[in-house]
Amino acid sequence: MRKNFGAKPYLYPQPVLIVGSYDAQGNPDAMNAAWGGISDSAQITMCLSESHKTVKNILETGAFTVSMATSDQVVACDYVGMASGNQVSDKLEKAGWHTTKSSFVNAPLIDELPMALECRLVSYDEETCCMIGEIVNVSADGSVLDEKGNIDPAKLRPITFDAVNSAYLVLGEKVGNAFSDGRQRM
Repeated sequence: MRKNFGAKPYLYPQPVLIVGSYDAQGNPDAMNAAWGGISDSAQITMCLSESHKTVKNILETGAFTVSMATSDQVVACDYVGMASGNQVSDKLEKAGWHTTKSSFVNAPLIDELPMALECRLVSYDEETCCMIGEIVNVSADGSVLDEKGNIDPAKLRPITFDAVNSAYLVLGEKVGNAFSDGRQRM
């Protein structure tokens, strides 16, 4: 028997995205965002309220990074989702993070988060809070690459947000082969 929950933002997996930006003075900021995903082969779409300092920065600079939150950085990732950059000017420092300027866009890469999308702002709709970014580059630290030079989710250990239980879960176990296992039914 199924239980009905009504209209809720329940989806698995729901990525935990850490959105990084610079303000007009070049100070880095980051926020935790759970409502986002790939919306085209070279675009990411996120639902971000314009009240966030990070959103104000992005609208001003036209660029941002989206890092994958990881299991070893869960405390810092949760913290940047709780603390507001509008009130805490040294939020990244308090998170224990360091940044490096992206070579592709005017936005910070968070050194402690080993994978990031580097994006240019395409559009932002204030009414729906829908932000779309063009993915200019994807970068990953060598520590999360496999022997072929590809990103290894088991090494990255990205986390997902469990909205039902207000928890973070780690991803990484391989359970099948995409575009292959289904051939058994063809």
